[in-house]
Amino acid sequence: MLIWLAQWLQTLSPELGFLRVFQYQTFRAVMAAMTALLMGIAAGPWVIRRLTALKIGQPIRGYGMESHLVKSGTPTMGGVLILLSIALSTLLWFDWSNRFVWIVLLVTLGFGAIGWSDDWRKVVNKDPEGMPSREKYLWQSLIGLAAALYLVFSISENTNYRVLELFFTWVQSGFDLSLPPKAGLMVPFFKEISYPLGVLGFVILTYLVIVGSSNAVNLTDGLDGLAIMPVVMVGACLGIFAYVTGNAVFARYLFLPHIPGAGELMIFCAAMAGAGLAFLWFNAHPAQVFMGDVGALALGGALGTIAVIVRQEIVLAIMGGIFVAEAVSVMLQVTYFKYTKKRFGSGKRLLKMAPLHHHFEKTGWKETQVVVRFWIITMLLCLIGLSTLKLR
Repeated sequence: MLIWLAQWLQTLSPELGFLRVFQYQTFRAVMAAMTALLMGIAAGPWVIRRLTALKIGQPIRGYGMESHLVKSGTPTMGGVLILLSIALSTLLWFDWSNRFVWIVLLVTLGFGAIGWSDDWRKVVNKDPEGMPSREKYLWQSLIGLAAALYLVFSISENTNYRVLELFFTWVQSGFDLSLPPKAGLMVPFFKEISYPLGVLGFVILTYLVIVGSSNAVNLTDGLDGLAIMPVVMVGACLGIFAYVTGNAVFARYLFLPHIPGAGELMIFCAAMAGAGLAFLWFNAHPAQVFMGDVGALALGGALGTIAVIVRQEIVLAIMGGIFVAEAVSVMLQVTYFKYTKKRFGSGKRLLKMAPLHHHFEKTGWKETQVVVRFWIITMLLCLIGLSTLKLR
């Protein structure tokens, strides 16, 4: 919004030429991060007081870690603070004509609404389980598939009119349409290697990335500050990929697909980083507020959607290795328990407790040790992910 205001003021007075700085994505990204950070820190105490007054406290599962029982009643749904900071800051600093930012915003807020409903049921019904898994996955699937169907054509074309035209071409062709190489699966560390997916393959992959990322971040959000800092780091790195992908010169030089308009996503990524750091101010151990599903599901969905747009799904899995490990640990634990129970009559566990961070707590690591060590691992993985920009 501010970019349009700056352009309008320049037309009124040539002396305001310095406002041209608003046209630079890098400047607006820095300002978006600062705006979200200041908004979050300023509004944080009020949000925490309101959540406390409304008695929106986190219920703790009876079979969870005993050391976490003291956290029962800590205000949850703090993800609302993150989403508001991201949304307001992004709306202030991004170019409203950019379709990619709008779709990421819609996916983020849509998953946030699912998380809000889940958290609300936990609080009102005093039920730690919240929304039934089937219902949650249904709504996640609807949003994920809708985003996938739009992105498969919007990445291939440059305008919404052309997107609609391509969609009708796909329907008229009997749902058999070849997509340009930039819509294929990009393989890091290799020059110009793109596996063609087709429309159906793209939609399935995008659905899995968006919904998978959302749930992976949600599973990671189990310790004070554990999920938010990796989200900040991975989001910031995706912002760099977005800037490069949206720049024709840089994309060509680094053998990346050029996606016109993708660079504007850097503003959203910067706002997410700023809002995340503001939340960490209150979520650091001992946490004054928890993110809740409203924040975790939304942030994970945002990361997945951005990765799809900039064609870096595999790199997202590398940089978000902690999220992947947490999700895989739960799947393996549940699968192995069911298998051994069916085969031997009693279920056995691979880990002392899932998700993975609880396993390390059970082995004797302190909560802060788990959190900081997972941060360090994420930092290393992000550096590996960024190295794929040049190592090809």
